[in-house]
Amino acid sequence: VTNVELACASSSRAVMLAADAIAGGIYDLALVIGAEKMQRGLLGGGEMQASYQSLMGLFIMPGAYALMAHRHMHEYGTKPEHFAKVSEKSHRNGALNPYAQYQQPLSLEEIMNSRMIAEPITLYQCSPTTDGASAVVVASAEKARQCTGKPVYLGAWAGATPIYHRDEPELSEGPTDIIARKCYEKAGVGPEDIDVAQVHDAFTPGEILSIEHLGLVPEGEGGPFVWEGGTEITGKIPVNTDGGLLSRGHPLGATGGAMIAELTRQLRGEAGPRQVQGAKTALLHNAGLGGVNVMILQS
Repeated sequence: VTNVELACASSSRAVMLAADAIAGGIYDLALVIGAEKMQRGLLGGGEMQASYQSLMGLFIMPGAYALMAHRHMHEYGTKPEHFAKVSEKSHRNGALNPYAQYQQPLSLEEIMNSRMIAEPITLYQCSPTTDGASAVVVASAEKARQCTGKPVYLGAWAGATPIYHRDEPELSEGPTDIIARKCYEKAGVGPEDIDVAQVHDAFTPGEILSIEHLGLVPEGEGGPFVWEGGTEITGKIPVNTDGGLLSRGHPLGATGGAMIAELTRQLRGEAGPRQVQGAKTALLHNAGLGGVNVMILQS
């Protein structure tokens, strides 16, 4: 038994470590379990990052994402409505998911008029406090074919840890763009080949930033792309078809496994009313306190 801790990205990193061990011939079958029982109050401590940002209170996630949102608005003309549109889409998808924490759609007006948390992020643009669990079976190709008639293959996987004391002024979600390029190269695909994606949308700006850093849309064009329906189930690049962290829920250590489960359903054609037609190649992006993981899954 191996314990893996990477906050929100724990279970996806555990899947990657299991895949490494299987690729190295150490094992041929592994079970990855992610579970979380959330606290209901603020976390203590703060020792991990002693930069001036954290001393100003910016280690609180809504504040950090709000700063990135404002920078994006300043540089590219992104509008508050673009961020709110992410939540509208996610809650619409969550209403189609029996495993989602929130199963009711929300209107754009309801989202934008909900309580302000960190401007421009309102309450319904924040992922909820969630208890949950996920499980992923990882196997060699030979073993997988013995276990199921519908194996899903890991075409590539990579993870990296951001440098916490960079204090850089530009927009950043850590090394997402770097490891995404490595995964595309290893899997022999490009962003244009992705049929469906799961990205880390703990707060609505995260989805817009992620699809840009992953190369799914050009830099600065994420807001209009979302607004025009590009990330809908029937859009050009369906994103977070199960409702994402915003609607399905965000049980930290279980989140990555839940993201993999949704992509597996999509690639097997088992997603029901959320199904992306003809999905063959999927992309996962899962961020945590101390690391970012990217995977490419293929049917």
